[in-house]
Amino acid sequence: MKTQSATPAPAKAAAPKKSSGGLNPVLIIPILAIVAYLAYKFVFGDPSHFQGGDPEKNPIDGDYYGIIYKGGPIVPILFTCALTVLVFSIERFITIGRAKGSGSIDAFVRKVKGLLDRNEVSAAIAECDKQKGSVGNVVKTALLKYQQLSGDAALTKEQKLVALQKEVEEATSLELPMLEKNLTIIATLASVSTLVALLGTVLGMIRAFAAMGTTGQPDTAALATGISEALVNTALGIGTAAIATIMYSYFTSRIDELTYNIDEIGLSIQQNFSAHN
Repeated sequence: MKTQSATPAPAKAAAPKKSSGGLNPVLIIPILAIVAYLAYKFVFGDPSHFQGGDPEKNPIDGDYYGIIYKGGPIVPILFTCALTVLVFSIERFITIGRAKGSGSIDAFVRKVKGLLDRNEVSAAIAECDKQKGSVGNVVKTALLKYQQLSGDAALTKEQKLVALQKEVEEATSLELPMLEKNLTIIATLASVSTLVALLGTVLGMIRAFAAMGTTGQPDTAALATGISEALVNTALGIGTAAIATIMYSYFTSRIDELTYNIDEIGLSIQQNFSAHN
């Protein structure tokens, strides 16, 4: 008996898998916390920074390593915040730089708009391949849809325009989250660093007032240590929060600029399609 083999249905081409992109904060932040603690304990707390080589004593005059170490147990937490802001700022800078592509965005937008005005869609797609990055990817996706719709006689012009607009929006929505990833961490640390610093400041002032409240003559060494602890935590927290705020504003402005360029060229593609189809 002859067995009839079933002809398998043609497999649907799988969409290219997009990488999540960026560093994983669940892994990176604990590592940075360990690095911060080790730096606090063995670099800033090295005996060479203290009188008599004893970290329990006062720092050597003018030795800022020892002064920072005397900031107390909140300092490693602030170090972690500062390192997190630094690492994720570098990571976002690289990611957004790659999203821009290999050349000037403004020049790319002008070139693609000029090619579309001459109805040279294939040449415009070639420019997208040269530009790469998020902008190039979105524009290329839209232009491929442009070519597909141009030869589709089953849809009306209005339906084609709606389909083209939807394609641009979907391509943009896939690219933007890649750019905005981990920005929430930087924005959060801009406020959390200040609160952690405030906690360190309060603990330092508690120690300072406790030294003032001793019977008889106040313990001047404990008083100085408490005030130093408060000021060190305040300085570290405010500095970290300031850098985080600046970085967050810078990156959001870069992303807004890329979004504006995508919207501008997307509108040009739709206008060109309407004029030539």
